[in-house]
Amino acid sequence: MGFLKEFKEFAVKGNVMDLAVGVIIGGAFGKIIDSVVKDLIMPIVSAIIGQPDFSNLYVVLRGEVPQGTPLVDALKIPGAAIFAYGNFITVAINFILLAFVVFLLVKGMNALKRKEEAAPAAPEPTAEEKLLIEIRDELKKRNV
Repeated sequence: MGFLKEFKEFAVKGNVMDLAVGVIIGGAFGKIIDSVVKDLIMPIVSAIIGQPDFSNLYVVLRGEVPQGTPLVDALKIPGAAIFAYGNFITVAINFILLAFVVFLLVKGMNALKRKEEAAPAAPEPTAEEKLLIEIRDELKKRNV
């Protein structure tokens, strides 16, 4: 019974909810990065190197595959061993961009934390101010 109680306390803590929100936002953010790579970066890269689609980059290790055969069709050829590296390039670019953006976010959050920590706290009231606060509170009690 203690295990269930302990799990319930863990599950309803703010950290678990924050983690859940982070995972959901991270999934959506991953889709944005995929789109940035696929729709913005890859066309520029392909314009520079002349390859419009990295997903069809592969090397035939064994077997007969006619040159220019799309990867999907080449994988269906019996006996062909294909080293498909094109999709890996796209995924690696996605990862590098995602890691860079997360790095920038963490760097920004750390900068904000440092600003908060460096900000001076409200000064402690002086003895005179404390006395005046007590007098004010006492007058409020008496409705003066």
